[in-house]
Amino acid sequence: MSAEPRINDRIRVPEVRLVGPSGEQVGIVPLAKALELAQEYDLDLVEVAATARPPVCKLMDYGKFKYESAMKAREARKNQAHTVIKEMKLRPKIDPHDYDTKKGHVVRFLKQGDKVKITIMFRGREQSRPELGFRLLQRLASDVEDLGFIESNPKQDGRNMIMVLGPHKKKTEAMAEAREAQAARKAERQGTTDAPSEGDTAEAPAAAAEAPAETPSEA
Repeated sequence: MSAEPRINDRIRVPEVRLVGPSGEQVGIVPLAKALELAQEYDLDLVEVAATARPPVCKLMDYGKFKYESAMKAREARKNQAHTVIKEMKLRPKIDPHDYDTKKGHVVRFLKQGDKVKITIMFRGREQSRPELGFRLLQRLASDVEDLGFIESNPKQDGRNMIMVLGPHKKKTEAMAEAREAQAARKAERQGTTDAPSEGDTAEAPAAAAEAPAETPSEA
């Protein structure tokens, strides 16, 4: 069955409960009268509640209605938040520089509203020292506690130890803040471009000072 509502002469009932173009209740009227009103308003008669008795129909610009509905659905899909799990891998004896780099990525992911799966990879004799990985995970969780929390506690998984961090901020909030920041940067760039330079403001008074005064003409 088609999801499209019946409109105009496709409506096959003797009478309808009519709603006017501004949402006002017109009442139960014969179908012929409803079609006549639609023609007078230069609108369409659209069946909006087919299962009602009698069916509810509304006077509207159906083409405009479909376009606006499609745009709203598109905007909703654009703003839809998808849960994303990022992954970051570390070694138990990671050096300070690499740790800071990895932590920076985790911070960025959490700010974006994404979860982060932290994996500590053990090799060789490191497997006999799981406490090294546990302490490293606890340290990382503590360093980013303002942005995220431990959603899944550290646990051993074969040669690896895994922990999942969840963001305090929802994905939709992070997306909204990112759009606001982008708009602010764009406005700032435009303001910088439109502002007159110091040379321009200095030249105007100088030019005015150099212009000779007008002398009155002789009678």
